[in-house]
Amino acid sequence: MKKLLIMLAFASVSVAGMAQDNESAVPEMKYSVATNSFWSNWFVQANLAGSVFYSNEEMGYGLSKSPFKGFRNNLGFSVAIGKWFTPGIGLRTKFNGVWGRTVASDDKDLNASKYWVLNEQVLFNLSNMICGYNETRVWNFIPYLGAGYGRNMSYNRYGMDLNLGILNTFRLSRKVAINLDLSWAWFEPDFDGITEDGPTATGWPKTRDNMLNVEVGITYNLGKAKWDKTPDVEALKALSQGQIDALNAQLADAQSENAKLKDMLANQKPAETKVVKEVVAAPVSVFFNIGKSKIASKKDLQNVKDLVEVAKANNSKIVVTGYADSKTGSASWNKKLSQKRADTVADELVNMGVSRDNIEVVAAGGVNTLSPVSYNRRATVAIK
Repeated sequence: MKKLLIMLAFASVSVAGMAQDNESAVPEMKYSVATNSFWSNWFVQANLAGSVFYSNEEMGYGLSKSPFKGFRNNLGFSVAIGKWFTPGIGLRTKFNGVWGRTVASDDKDLNASKYWVLNEQVLFNLSNMICGYNETRVWNFIPYLGAGYGRNMSYNRYGMDLNLGILNTFRLSRKVAINLDLSWAWFEPDFDGITEDGPTATGWPKTRDNMLNVEVGITYNLGKAKWDKTPDVEALKALSQGQIDALNAQLADAQSENAKLKDMLANQKPAETKVVKEVVAAPVSVFFNIGKSKIASKKDLQNVKDLVEVAKANNSKIVVTGYADSKTGSASWNKKLSQKRADTVADELVNMGVSRDNIEVVAAGGVNTLSPVSYNRRATVAIK
């Protein structure tokens, strides 16, 4: 047992060091991610456990506190099932057992007992929470805390426990990871089967039975084992600001030219009156989030208002074309989604004073004309 614990500790330090070197060599980018369905991001785990037991009744008897003493440690196993609700927060239900020690003396055989513990634990993936989500990260550092209920089968004792620990996962593939789990648990004082306190068993946690676990095993991710990246609308706006500024300048020029033309028409004789139509070729884009027909940012409508003024001044028709990205959803779904997006923008035009008769709505369905793919989740407004 002593050699096993030493090997586990050495392996954890070595693998963690390699993972840190890999992380420092490749800087990560932070992404926004979409909330997945309930059936996504589940995982199961199986571990070999080395457990060390400390009884509150042993206090004052001078027993060695070394975790490598045979009268204090034993091998066991654990299995768990859990789900990540976000890249940073998850829940895990974990079973530990079954060979333990009731530390009443330094006699290994006399201390032998059997037990099981079932815990519910909250997991915090600090690697994702601090450094940002990265689906190819090698090492994930995951502290957790939990509570549960267990039974000492040798003494027919039941008791509750509190526990905390650190789960380290080392990615082998999208589905499989090696896990190293270090934890400490506090049990009710009679869980180990002994109800009489030792001579110096005073103060918490000395009045509790304690257990240290070192576990090594495998994590297998069920179903969809990653998170979809979603566009950050504000970041999208920042990237497109140059295009927006150029369009605003173009609209300003168009409005200025239109004012000149209106002045010329007003000063011409009736016989010489001409109908002049100002055409703005560049369309205005209104963006949407994935799968949504609600406008992501009302700031887009400011540019639409400028184009509407030009159209109203010239009694021009406006074409609203809805799009969806072809990478997400079926063709029929994207056709309906693009129609909804176009109708949403058309309703906004009506609110701005455009006659419904002057609005033409087109549903283009799913397209892949722009990069990145999130740029295709939009509706365009153009003067016909």
